[in-house]
Amino acid sequence: MTRGNDATARRLPVIQQNEIAECGLACLAMIARYHGHDVDLAGLRRRFPISLKGTGLSRLIAIAGNLGFDTRPLRAEVGHLRDIRTPCILHWDLNHFVVLRRIRGNRVEIHDPARGAVTMSLQEFGRHFTGVVLELTPSPSFAPVRERRRLSLRALVGQVFGLRRAAVQVLLLALALELFTLALPLALQWVIDLVLVSADLGLLTLIGIGFSLVVLFQAAIAIMRGWLVADLGASLNAQWIGNLFGHLLRLPLEFFEKRSVGGVLSRFLSVQSIQQTLTGSFIEGILDGLTVLLVLVLLLAYSPPLTLLVLAAFALYTLLRWISYRRLRQLKEEQLVHIGRQQSQMIESIEGVQTIKLANRQAERRARMANATIEVANREAAINRVAATFASLSKLIFGLQRIALIWICAWLTLRGEFTAGMLVVFVVYAELFAVRGGSLIDKLVELRLLEMHGARIADIALEPPEAHLDSGYAGPVPAARIEVEDVGFRYAEDDPWVLRNCSLRIEPGECVAIVGPSGCGKTTLAKLLLGLMRPAEGRIRIDGIDIERYGLAQYRDRFGAVMQEDALFAGSIADNIAFFDGDATAERIQAAARTAEIHDDIVSMPMGYESLVGDMGSALSGGQKQRVLLARALYREPSILLLDEATSHLDVARERAINHHVSAMSITRIVIAHRPETIRSADRVIALRDGRIVPSDGGEWADTDERSASARSK
Repeated sequence: MTRGNDATARRLPVIQQNEIAECGLACLAMIARYHGHDVDLAGLRRRFPISLKGTGLSRLIAIAGNLGFDTRPLRAEVGHLRDIRTPCILHWDLNHFVVLRRIRGNRVEIHDPARGAVTMSLQEFGRHFTGVVLELTPSPSFAPVRERRRLSLRALVGQVFGLRRAAVQVLLLALALELFTLALPLALQWVIDLVLVSADLGLLTLIGIGFSLVVLFQAAIAIMRGWLVADLGASLNAQWIGNLFGHLLRLPLEFFEKRSVGGVLSRFLSVQSIQQTLTGSFIEGILDGLTVLLVLVLLLAYSPPLTLLVLAAFALYTLLRWISYRRLRQLKEEQLVHIGRQQSQMIESIEGVQTIKLANRQAERRARMANATIEVANREAAINRVAATFASLSKLIFGLQRIALIWICAWLTLRGEFTAGMLVVFVVYAELFAVRGGSLIDKLVELRLLEMHGARIADIALEPPEAHLDSGYAGPVPAARIEVEDVGFRYAEDDPWVLRNCSLRIEPGECVAIVGPSGCGKTTLAKLLLGLMRPAEGRIRIDGIDIERYGLAQYRDRFGAVMQEDALFAGSIADNIAFFDGDATAERIQAAARTAEIHDDIVSMPMGYESLVGDMGSALSGGQKQRVLLARALYREPSILLLDEATSHLDVARERAINHHVSAMSITRIVIAHRPETIRSADRVIALRDGRIVPSDGGEWADTDERSASARSK
């Protein structure tokens, strides 16, 4: 049996989590790869979805069993971990999972899905380890599987126009540039071996004029190549980011709920890294390879034995770079993860600055940001140290090669086997081989690192878009009748049911109030009714047609909705009411604003409907923002209106006026509310309790709210 520190024959990969709460699944992915499964985190996520609440030990045991592992959960003290089979999963900080790689002396090596590979002292380790261990061993029926997504540039980039033509032009220009570079050293040999020996001034002049023209052509081609590369890079970057962002918007709501904003934004940094490599390092790498081959031929023509010395130095540098590749990749991966965290800290602090100031927690938030920044800086410093080390090694290796070549070539010249011109040109070509050969290896390392960036972009680019968004339905327009049949919903298999066995029917033109205590599933039901989430059980129909067969995009066009977390966007009030509709008219915008009781507020502003709403609506009060959101929903002229606590910030008189306006509209209305004024305006009340529909006339909820309001007023 393999125990403790002996379990290092195979490589344990570092797999970092993409979703906020998938640390346990990432740990299983690492151990599965260690034991021979060719799987990735995305594949496991599709098979075993994890909710935003995370997963417990029992769920990890069940997933491990499906992957062919026998598991042994146990409690252990730090001192007993040396006898545990590694790699194993540890419970960490009461809310996290990590993989124990090994214990060596007083140092512990762990693979943290949130931080990467970490080495710490036993004392520090003990402060985080909770004592819970999950040991995993392949079962007798264990069989490696291959389910990893294969990355292709086309899948990551999408449709890009003009790339092939521009790339061919850049490559041809660069090739011409390299040929001129190879020709220039010949001027030295001709001058030394022909001009100086014969004292032929005319030949010297001819050589000077000829190679001056070569330099002029070289400069012109370099300018043309630089312009083409700049245009190609800008075009590729713009199209790629546009394609990726467009795909991002087509992903289901669940994708965004499980990820941090900073983590998503950091994926777009990888786009820039790949674009710069493809338009710079990739082409330069091809040219460096061609130059190395051509120079190698020239060197062999001069002296095969000396060429072996040049190749030996090149091979030594290549070996050292290959040895360091794994460490460099790990540092790059960790840096990108910490950049995402740094951005998340900044975004959270900016969005929550009012809360931070009220609680006087500026120092604490600054410390968090400083820690995140230090983590990024530490990785950057480590990467720069690797780069500086290899720059120095390159100078050392190729510098010693240069000295050896000069000494040997001079010795051969003294023996009459080399001319003075041959000595100079061979040393120049050897130097060119060293520079371009070292650059080629560096470029190949950069290209290998693109796989890491590609995997991060694939987290967006290869995610399947929202299902059933479009359909081929071409029948008559269904009536605004909503039918919910035995619908159940939960976020993951091991999560409790949020809704279960829910059935209801809402007739065209009917106004229904959905009531219930906080956390009973009202907003979840609203998202299901809007097609933002798919039920785990049952189905939802519009006029007898399954909404997925009807097409979710077409279905949502029937709705106007105001949700609790709805947002306004940078622009004017008119822009936000019309949702930046290019065909919007002032009459239609104002009609929606009047119905939402916000028109008078808007016209009293200095710039009227052209007043800016600020960042995410920060220039408006809570009540004004809610009414603008309601006006935006009404602007769509929907046949179904869904309001989730859409008037919670309004006074009773204003709420009554809005309810009066909306009640006069011949549309189906679904209202989620606690306010008695809104509940009383409904034709029918549907009560939810513990995820199930229970009989109710709404009186109990209205009475409760009225008593609470009375108590608050006293």
